[in-house]
Amino acid sequence: MNGGKLYVGNLGYSVTGEQLRDLFAEYGEVKDARVIEGKGFGFVEMTTQDDATTAKQALNGKEFEGRTLRIDDARPQKEKPRGGGPRRY
Repeated sequence: MNGGKLYVGNLGYSVTGEQLRDLFAEYGEVKDARVIEGKGFGFVEMTTQDDATTAKQALNGKEFEGRTLRIDDARPQKEKPRGGGPRRY
């Protein structure tokens, strides 16, 4: 797992980061919670890996705001190549 960071999928488009934080706070201290606007998913980072595992087990497949949550370990973000093509002068 990536430092207690979880992917939270199948969110309703009206769900906020604050709602996500409140939901996960029942299972431990939340370091960060953010929803990717207009995408239906977000990320929650728990303070400890144990808290993240507990939250994942408790909330995966549960209904929240009318949708069934899909929770998984967040994958590390891919580095985007810099520079790219030839320079134009």
